[in-house]
Amino acid sequence: MQKRILITGRIPDEVMNLLPREYYVEVNSEDRPFDRQRLLESIPDKDGFISMITDSVDEELLDRAVRLKMIAHFGVGYNNIDVRAATARGILVSNTPGVLTGATADLAFALILAVARKVVECDRITREGRFRYWAPMLFLGSDVSWKTLGIIGLGKIGKAVVARAKGFDMRILYHNRQRIDPEEERKLAAEYVDMKTLLSRSDFISLHVPLTEETKYLIGRNELSLMKPTACLINTSRGPVVDERALVEALREKKIRGAGLDVYEHEPVLTPGLTELDNVVLLPHVGSGTIETRVKMASMAIENLVAGLRGKVPPNLVNPEALSRRRPAK
Repeated sequence: MQKRILITGRIPDEVMNLLPREYYVEVNSEDRPFDRQRLLESIPDKDGFISMITDSVDEELLDRAVRLKMIAHFGVGYNNIDVRAATARGILVSNTPGVLTGATADLAFALILAVARKVVECDRITREGRFRYWAPMLFLGSDVSWKTLGIIGLGKIGKAVVARAKGFDMRILYHNRQRIDPEEERKLAAEYVDMKTLLSRSDFISLHVPLTEETKYLIGRNELSLMKPTACLINTSRGPVVDERALVEALREKKIRGAGLDVYEHEPVLTPGLTELDNVVLLPHVGSGTIETRVKMASMAIENLVAGLRGKVPPNLVNPEALSRRRPAK
């Protein structure tokens, strides 16, 4: 029987050619999320599914996915997928780790620089014709070099941000669920501290944690109150890691200097008040948004998908316990 595939996001044309020609492919050809009702109607006859972060892969969807054997997620974080429910049904789930590390780290550091030097605010002032003369105290930002950078979540992306920070001679503090090897600490010139110390001593704080029950609202009103009034918060991880209402309050009342966000608590809806603030830079979830990275992500997703549908173990399987329950090919 011909294998049928659903791809809910438009991916590079050159990567589509990697799919076996005998597969029937239904693909979203528009740069907008796949409609939920269409998703529910499309999934019952599909063997494979390349999912996007905008897809809610929940019990309702999985109950309809009677033929589904493989979910190849297009992204690193997969909190939008009920992995436990997929595993119970013998459906393999994979993600695309590693390939977006550099792009996301670049963007995190771009946000650090943009917030520190008021890049977006100054761009707006210039475009609106309000730049009429130079003066010593106009448009002042803050230095990045020689400042203290606090990394919460020193995984691959966090370490890549540290590598970029070295070029600015920044001092590195980090907090992790588990302390890394002392030798690696030495190589990174990173000092392990508790959360309170990191918050109170850092000039810039960059978040690089997955979204879990433990990390939801990791940064809330209390944590923001511990930060320096001159500190800036950067979030390129997941929106709900930050309590955005508390962040709006802290920014409005100048309890911290600024923030740079690429992800949002109720994405794509922004918390009221965010867009009114000049001391926050807002980006539309483009951490992995480079041509090179998206091509690599699509290639990896297809590699995972094809492996799973051929009865092999996908290279980036996140629920190996599903292997013993996997659905037989039909």
